[in-house]
Amino acid sequence: EVLVDSAGTGAWHSGELPDKRSIAVAKKYGIDLTDQRARLFLVEDFNRFDKIYVMDKSNYVNVCKLAPSADLIDKVELILNESHPEKDLEVPDPYYGGENGFENVYQMLDEACTKIKEKIENAS
Repeated sequence: EVLVDSAGTGAWHSGELPDKRSIAVAKKYGIDLTDQRARLFLVEDFNRFDKIYVMDKSNYVNVCKLAPSADLIDKVELILNESHPEKDLEVPDPYYGGENGFENVYQMLDEACTKIKEKIENAS
């Protein structure tokens, strides 16, 4: 059994739906985001999850600052390291990616998530 969740390091959009462009791109690939609401990353998430993926180095620093112990920082990783190991690439902010920003980010995350899924399946 796998539990997947999403959270942000800032509370600006807590309780809100994803951006309408994000919803549209996900729908294009058969994913419904209309039940998803933004939430803040919590210290308790270190106990709830075996792995914590972040989109960029700023989020990495912010999440690591919340770690209740140094060993829990090992759970935190840049998500694109799954598809591009040890390169420490960041997911660009789709808001600044022009017309295809949300599509490009979807493709990057889809590739990384496919690698994560394969790792989980191979570990079983």
